[in-house]
Amino acid sequence: MSTRTPAHSVHVHETTVRVRYAETDQMGLAHHTAYLVWFEVGRSSLMRAHGASYGDFERDGFFLPVVECFARFLAPARYDHLVKVRTWVDELKSRSLTFRYEVVDAETGHVLATGYTKHLCTDREGRTRRFPKAWRALLETEVPHEAP
Repeated sequence: MSTRTPAHSVHVHETTVRVRYAETDQMGLAHHTAYLVWFEVGRSSLMRAHGASYGDFERDGFFLPVVECFARFLAPARYDHLVKVRTWVDELKSRSLTFRYEVVDAETGHVLATGYTKHLCTDREGRTRRFPKAWRALLETEVPHEAP
């Protein structure tokens, strides 16, 4: 699996999270499942930063279930430390969307984890659908473009 870092032309959104006690294991390290929650925080925050929310998407009758996820852990996050979740849109297709993430130590900037989530656009019944035009237009502003 690739651990691609964002290209210079990609819009990267940052969200700061404090590692909560409930997210740690007996050793005081963030449990691997916390990273998936932080990925969700990052993508929700990215959408809100563009004037939309996942709640709005659902109210419009669409959903983005996760159909694939990956995380690579490079160094531990610890209880009460601040981490930044960097989120960007890596790929947008007619019916799917891939977000990429980096979790970094807010103080040192060291990358702690990388990953991605792939989502399908579905309707309320779970049938795969094309992204609505308005949402596609919003998401296309985030998609990396090749340099000329």
